[in-house]
Amino acid sequence: MNISFIDWAIIAAFFMISMLIGVFTSRKAGSSAKEFFLSGRNMPWWLLGVSMVATTFSADTPNLVTDIVRKNGVSGNWVWWAFLLTGMLTVFVYAKLWRRSEVTTDLEFYELRYGGKPAAFLRAFRALYLGVFFNVVIMATVSLAAIKIGGVMLGLSPIETLLIASVVTVIYSSLGGLKGVLLTDFFQFFIAMAGAIGAAIYILDMPEIGSLDNLLTHENVAGKLDFLPDFNDWNMVIPLLIMPLAIQWWATWYPGAEPGGGGYIAQRMLSAKDEKNAIGATLFFNIAHYGMRPWPWIIIALASLIIFPNISDMQAAFPHIPVDKLGDDLAYSAMLTFLPTGLIGIVLASLIAAVMSTLSTHLNWGSSYVVNDFYLRFLKPQATDKELVLVGRISTVLLMVLAAFLALALSNALEAFNILLQIGAGTGAIFILRWFWWRINAYTEISAMVISFVVAIFFESINPKMQWISIPENQDYLKLLYGVGVTTIGWILVTIFTQPEKDAILLSFYRKVRPAAFGWKKLLDRYPAEKQEQGQLPMEIGLMLVGSVMVYATLFAVGFWIYGNVVSASIATVIAIVGGIIIIKSWKKMR
Repeated sequence: MNISFIDWAIIAAFFMISMLIGVFTSRKAGSSAKEFFLSGRNMPWWLLGVSMVATTFSADTPNLVTDIVRKNGVSGNWVWWAFLLTGMLTVFVYAKLWRRSEVTTDLEFYELRYGGKPAAFLRAFRALYLGVFFNVVIMATVSLAAIKIGGVMLGLSPIETLLIASVVTVIYSSLGGLKGVLLTDFFQFFIAMAGAIGAAIYILDMPEIGSLDNLLTHENVAGKLDFLPDFNDWNMVIPLLIMPLAIQWWATWYPGAEPGGGGYIAQRMLSAKDEKNAIGATLFFNIAHYGMRPWPWIIIALASLIIFPNISDMQAAFPHIPVDKLGDDLAYSAMLTFLPTGLIGIVLASLIAAVMSTLSTHLNWGSSYVVNDFYLRFLKPQATDKELVLVGRISTVLLMVLAAFLALALSNALEAFNILLQIGAGTGAIFILRWFWWRINAYTEISAMVISFVVAIFFESINPKMQWISIPENQDYLKLLYGVGVTTIGWILVTIFTQPEKDAILLSFYRKVRPAAFGWKKLLDRYPAEKQEQGQLPMEIGLMLVGSVMVYATLFAVGFWIYGNVVSASIATVIAIVGGIIIIKSWKKMR
């Protein structure tokens, strides 16, 4: 495709603004580790909320959604829509608890909640396991999306794309710290949304598509529009709807959708001005992320079924793309090649923004683990702030280099998504319960982490060769079910047969975080003077359910309006509004 001078000028201006933000914030970010990783704990909800949305608006996300829609229709998105339940639980139950903890990273939580060498091991190991291994895998999937976009739209080789995408991101991330990331996220989010919406509108007007009505009635698309899978086909209903809603959302760990909050979501909550801003940020994120943003991607994915009904059609149109990079997820980038001068510049800038916002967050988040939870805690406790910032900047560069090398070996974002879900299967319940059940200890988490990883390796590498457990081709969800079951039983048994944490550690945690007291009753019965108010957990769980209904109603309302189903759209809109009113009124009663 031909990129005009205007398009290049738009892209260049975008790069320049991102770089300037990094330079502008570099001096203050370099003043201390607290500034570099938490922006002084003084950030407002709206900036944090937009940053969360921008981070999850990665370039691999529209590719993932396109892959899902082309394979399983709109209803296939329940594999990630179900994580809204986790998100709303974080909003109304865990956001304020995280802010009260006053830790620098969510891994520091381990030595607040647990004690002794097991807690120290858990913190050190997960600093490298999550901050390096997991983080690099996630950034590699984002970089893979950049490779596909660069190859299809700009004719760049994978190495050329990675060099361009990573260098600018590393520069402003390492200079500006978290505040630089937050400000560039804010700027990049609106560019990304404008590009996605503008692209969807233009593609609908293409002669091959004709209009929205023609799209929705086309024979390639008509069977892909339902919000729910066909209940006459349980081979689709179970993996696409029942598993995500019944098991996946609470039982698995996935970055950005951790049960109980965690990762960069926890980092944003920890950097908030106060508890109210932490709650407000996560609420805005969940409304925008699940309720409104997916539809431009879905429209483009549906349109791609008309222009490129098969992968072979994309291979014929883009013969220079390596065979191992061809897949349904490539269709999103392929559709964008039809955009005109000016709009293509904005869309390319938006895709670059999506790549950079996600990479920059993961770079800062991952380096915070390396610096705070490994280097400072275990290697050099006496390190100065200046030294910690330097180590943070060096680790930022190294993480990006590792992610770039891994990206060259990957071929499919959905494949990586499923592997990460399998590795975290069965651990999610711990992250939910550890705040409220005094009996959980460090060995609980260690055992869950080890068991889930071993089970994932078994099902992904060993069982396909040995066939010890039969997994029918259309029942891959059984691997996740086995993983959740084995891991959950394992960590429960370990919890029962190991000693609880010492009373002093448990009481210190309880005093600081002030969780609901019911799960601490056996401990508090020994210390009657420590008992506090029971808390508002029942109301908070009720608000979680109301919030989930509100956001799902928003999601469906937008879809029904697009489909032209006025009655259903009106009903869903009313439900969303009523849910919003309930939340606003209840907000004032929350402590």
